[in-house]
Amino acid sequence: MGSPESHEGSPGRGSVLLALRYYGRELARLRWLTIPAMLLPALGNIGINYIAPLVVAKLVGRIAGDTGTTSADIGSMLPYLLAFAGALLAGEALWRIGFHCINRVDARGIEHLYVIGMEELYAKDASFFHDNFAGSLTKRVLGFASRFEEFVDTLTFSVMGSFVPLVFASVVLWQYDPLLVAGLLTLIAFTALCVAPLIRRRQALVAQRERAIARVSGHVADSLMNMDTVRAFAAEEREAAEHRSRVAESRRLMLRSWDYGNLRIDTIVAPMSVLTNVLGLVLAVALGAGEHGVEAVIVAFTYYASATRIMFEFNQIYRRLESSMTEAAQFTELLREPPTVLDPPSPQPLSSPPAADVRFERVHFAHAAGKPLFEGLDLAVADGTKIGLVGRSGGGKTTLTRLLLRMTDIDAGRILIGGQDISKLSQADLRSLIAYVPQDPAMFHRTLRDNIAFARPDATDAEVRRAAAAAHVTEFADALPDGFDTMVGERGVKLSGGQRQRVALARAILRDAPILLLDEATSALDSESEILVQDALWRLMDGRTALVVAHRLSTVAGMDRLVVLDRGRIVEQGSHKELLAADGAYAKLWQHQSGGFLDDTPARADRH
Repeated sequence: MGSPESHEGSPGRGSVLLALRYYGRELARLRWLTIPAMLLPALGNIGINYIAPLVVAKLVGRIAGDTGTTSADIGSMLPYLLAFAGALLAGEALWRIGFHCINRVDARGIEHLYVIGMEELYAKDASFFHDNFAGSLTKRVLGFASRFEEFVDTLTFSVMGSFVPLVFASVVLWQYDPLLVAGLLTLIAFTALCVAPLIRRRQALVAQRERAIARVSGHVADSLMNMDTVRAFAAEEREAAEHRSRVAESRRLMLRSWDYGNLRIDTIVAPMSVLTNVLGLVLAVALGAGEHGVEAVIVAFTYYASATRIMFEFNQIYRRLESSMTEAAQFTELLREPPTVLDPPSPQPLSSPPAADVRFERVHFAHAAGKPLFEGLDLAVADGTKIGLVGRSGGGKTTLTRLLLRMTDIDAGRILIGGQDISKLSQADLRSLIAYVPQDPAMFHRTLRDNIAFARPDATDAEVRRAAAAAHVTEFADALPDGFDTMVGERGVKLSGGQRQRVALARAILRDAPILLLDEATSALDSESEILVQDALWRLMDGRTALVVAHRLSTVAGMDRLVVLDRGRIVEQGSHKELLAADGAYAKLWQHQSGGFLDDTPARADRH
């Protein structure tokens, strides 16, 4: 796996297309709102900017045709004035109704995309979250949803708001002279052809800009999540200097991409816009001597001027669409890497009642880009049996627990619970059988009660408190400012390591699952707390299948069976007394203990 930062960068074309597909689905899903939302503002624009000037042109033409002057009586002007006011009022009304619809498209689309974004992330396997910064993922999923508003608004007000009126203008101009339409469309097409290659060049600059922004985001997330380490090593200034350097590079690339649009693209659009205005005036004057007279001059000049404004806004429209789609594609880029751990198409139901015997049969497994760890591993744990997994770091103890949880999948062989292949079960059903306590338990930035009840959200307050008491959480919880309603801080920073482990144990007790996985579950406890928690654990393990990883051998000496792992192989099995009598690997580990700890200097850590 690469470093988290290696996954940052500018999305490819496929990711942009995937983001467009998601946005298109939202527009289709809300089509009963999308259609009026996109059409009504465009029709309102026609009323205000095209029909109203057309009425004025006809009025001026009528005056000039009737009197040869620019004056007329109010009576003859009244129908035109009413039509002018009606066009403006109707256009404004259509705009208001369109705004009402588009607000609901934006709100409902954003809501649904927020949900989709999190569901897509929940579907990812554990390795994905090891390879991506949490802060970067947060930014991406939020941008994926929030940028939908800018995309829809730009599509509605700038693209449809320009295209539909342009069609209307072409129809009207055709009535005066097809040459007016041909001249207008030719200039617009020529401008687009000149600008297209520059846009492709700008896309490359935008890619560099987005990579720089992603590097800033990744560094910020990394520093903030490790602020205690930064402070402990007095590295604030060093980290700040790195941040300034990345921000400066981001600013340089931002300006380069923006200036390219301003100095290169707009320098082509501006002259073409002037040429369009001049051509419109020339054609209008040339037509002025025809049957439509001054009316044609006003209409042609006004419509050409409106088309000029569209050409001037072309770069800004493109930039807004580009910005929204690029940020959305930062998220969809992640979705192009399918998760490696998937539910089967038709999961088997759990046996009833679920059995809790565990078997590893000829299991082969290698970490990514690494040499095989397990090659044909066999291990059987009978229902209700308590086994300890011991051995030097790197032996595969923690990896076994992760394979049983399907945090990652095996390469070959089978893992069975109650005779059922775990790959044939849904992940949710599998994990409902297991209560897991890792060495470094995760805490949510929620209350103490919420953190314990996370194992079973429907648990009553009394059940939560009983689990807390069994894990000796109440001993410190009652001393907290708000008791069980105390917020524990991000990742539980307000609690000590031992307190966090007690909360994790309370969570496992509340889970009440038939299988327990304990990975160094008491390593952060002081001796007094360990005695208390060990007593709770033995009561919890009674009648359950338990796999307990331990470096501190005294914590597993009383297990039914000890399994000694070394470099992915089971080198010994037996009870504590049997293994001491055998005077093998376990006996040597026991002899190396000092105060109950292993004197262990591993070649590589077994933490994947």
